[in-house]
Amino acid sequence: MSPKVTVLILSYNGKELLKDSVSSYLANDYPNFEVAVIDNGSVDGTKEFVEKEFPQAKVVRIDDNRGYSGGFNFGLEYAFDKSQSKYAIITNNDVKADPKVISELVKVAEMDEKNAFVTGKVYYFDKPNTLQTVGKKEDPIYWNGGHIGSKEEDKGQYEEVAERFFADDIYTLVSKKMYDEVGAYDTNFLFQSEEYDWQARAKEKGYKIMYAPGSKIWHKESMTIGKQSPFKAFFDARNPMIVVMKYKSPEFFRKYFWQHFKMDVFKNSLVRIKKMRPRVAWSIWMGLFSGLRWGFKNKILTKKHFFR
Repeated sequence: MSPKVTVLILSYNGKELLKDSVSSYLANDYPNFEVAVIDNGSVDGTKEFVEKEFPQAKVVRIDDNRGYSGGFNFGLEYAFDKSQSKYAIITNNDVKADPKVISELVKVAEMDEKNAFVTGKVYYFDKPNTLQTVGKKEDPIYWNGGHIGSKEEDKGQYEEVAERFFADDIYTLVSKKMYDEVGAYDTNFLFQSEEYDWQARAKEKGYKIMYAPGSKIWHKESMTIGKQSPFKAFFDARNPMIVVMKYKSPEFFRKYFWQHFKMDVFKNSLVRIKKMRPRVAWSIWMGLFSGLRWGFKNKILTKKHFFR
């Protein structure tokens, strides 16, 4: 019998985006799955909309918005503890899924019990044959490197099952085995880099991040929180830094920090000011200071993290 899969679609006031995501996942050819929409405190009638338009889907309602990581953790508890699924697929609401996406992800997950995270091809929604990502590579300074295949036309150049260093969680299959041993998202992250931290934690336990070439989705890209919003800028400056300080040596963090400060904070904030986006610039600096406060409060950061 095919292992049970729960598709978890997180949504906050995004019922219009659910038309494509819910309908496309429901159209999958996999024989043993359910779709559960996590209504993360929405006030736009998401629950009623899904129940009316997609009665085959389950709505898991949270009264108060718990953020990205808290919302998905609520869904993972439902998938693994209540629904008793072997796998859960974490997915954005701003996507359209291929009919074989579930079966292709499960196929690779079943190859090895250590295949804890499985992702596939992500295309741009408005450029349906242009890749956004097929996973991430390692970076000698940032650790979490850039997207493999970004902005490339898909000409069949990524057709092999392969291990990835990290992966975005635009959509990712995760295993109950890993969840039971490692846990779920760290809600300290709220938004941005929550998957980076989770994957780093799992890798320390020997789990792997895999790429399934037959799995495909199309992504509308940051439709919920805004690609250049002050909100996103804050967490982009804060959260990757916290992941590096948690898992890497003081020497590695020192190299990372000064690059992050120079390019991602100082230079990037100047660019935003020149573009008349002072709120975004301010949020970048506030994110940096918030991350540093977290590191000192938790007694991780020392003088060695900044100076030889």
